Amino acid sequence: MRPRSGYKTVLFFCCLFIWVPIMAQKKLADAPKIAPSLLIKDLQTLHKILEQNHPSMYWYTPKDSMDFYFSSALASVKDSMSAWAFKNVVASYLTNIKCGHTSVHFSPKLTKQYANYRFPQFPLQLKVWKDSAVVIWNLHLKDSIFKRGTVVTGINQLPIKHLVDSMYGIISTDGNSINFKSQVLTNNFAGWYKARFGDADSVYQISYIDSAGNAKTSSILAYVPPKPKKDSLPSSTAISKPKAPKIVAPKKWTLLIDSSANTAFMNLSSFSGSGLRKFIRQSFRTIKTRGVKNLVVDIRNNGGGNIKNSTRLSQYISDHSFKIADSVVASNRGMSKVPFSNFFNVVYYKLAKTLISKKEADGKFHFKRFEKHYYNPITKNHFDGSVYILQGGYTFSASTLFTSPLMNQKNITIVGEESGGGYYGNSAMMIPKIKLPHSQLLFRLPLYRLVMDKTRPKGGGVMPDVLVDPSSYAIKQGFDIKLETVKKMIQQKN
Repeated sequence: MRPRSGYKTVLFFCCLFIWVPIMAQKKLADAPKIAPSLLIKDLQTLHKILEQNHPSMYWYTPKDSMDFYFSSALASVKDSMSAWAFKNVVASYLTNIKCGHTSVHFSPKLTKQYANYRFPQFPLQLKVWKDSAVVIWNLHLKDSIFKRGTVVTGINQLPIKHLVDSMYGIISTDGNSINFKSQVLTNNFAGWYKARFGDADSVYQISYIDSAGNAKTSSILAYVPPKPKKDSLPSSTAISKPKAPKIVAPKKWTLLIDSSANTAFMNLSSFSGSGLRKFIRQSFRTIKTRGVKNLVVDIRNNGGGNIKNSTRLSQYISDHSFKIADSVVASNRGMSKVPFSNFFNVVYYKLAKTLISKKEADGKFHFKRFEKHYYNPITKNHFDGSVYILQGGYTFSASTLFTSPLMNQKNITIVGEESGGGYYGNSAMMIPKIKLPHSQLLFRLPLYRLVMDKTRPKGGGVMPDVLVDPSSYAIKQGFDIKLETVKKMIQQKN
């Protein structure tokens, strides 16, 4: 139950400046084309698979509307298209399901092919929220105008809201919340801008607000990595393959204790990975030993992961027994209408579904374990002090399952923004990647619908108890406004 990894964007920029493979860059317009008849067959295959297997195909959007969006997708394929362009067609159709786990991606083969089309690219990385966009990174390091914290109001005479809404149209999310889409754009604005608008521009006109509060416009070049100087190239007698830099990825889980504030800071960027249960167990033992009274759990960059791990963390904090969900349901026991090229996917997931689900009176296949089993609080090293949960748009999937039993508990305060993951439920659990035979695109197909609490309203994310929106001032000054808010709350309480 995890869409993407937040720290990969950081690694991308590190690699970009330390070591960039020099390759023949091409314009997207030159990418290989696929015949329209084959693309239409892929769309028809996709539509049939979704109708037969997706557990929430019409959860938010009625069938007649989804049929209309499908017809619109077919009508948009009027000529040969590249896989890059066709991916937008598929994504635009899938977003109408309003399921953050249903999305389209390049296959490994296509990923390798389109590496030649990475540049030129839009040079600014922007923090996006609501109708705002602020510079957090500029690939032109010597540029003196578009520095960190600069508010951008438009690109090429189009307002930010228009551009962002257009990019939102190819990003899937749970229900009607756009916070997840905002954070996905923030993680890789340049990549999504190129996905939606291509790379035809060599110069961009940027509208922005200067330090004096005046509206201005200035130009900036598209970014292309500089070619190596001739005198820096190795001689023909000493040609060697350049070594990639050794970059240590940020740890997915950390625990820091501030004795002066009597506070433990636990940061979890994922609920997946071997060793997490051990980390959780040791962390609460340390917290107990140190006599810590305040716990800050940061899941702002946590896209989800293993439900057993998120549940285990809840057990150390919850003051009551709880279950995962009111219902966990699949449409069928197998995978219908899936092309033979996905044979192993079909066999594996059919077997898995057969082992864990049972057909009930409603004709659906239920995962009874999660519907009936109650999890008790872990008494050894259980934390009973004040808990502050930091969340944001990228708090998704299993992260919302972690917070679900903790909401409204007296000693717990949720701080930040609306979560990207659904408050009512989501579609996930098992998510095979299905390859479309002609375009070679992969789309993610969740097989179970999970309703956490049927009494909750459907459509939005988990709302924080204390709302803290992003701030252009905080971005410019380089401080974490949400974390600072929590620290002040702890200081005032103490």
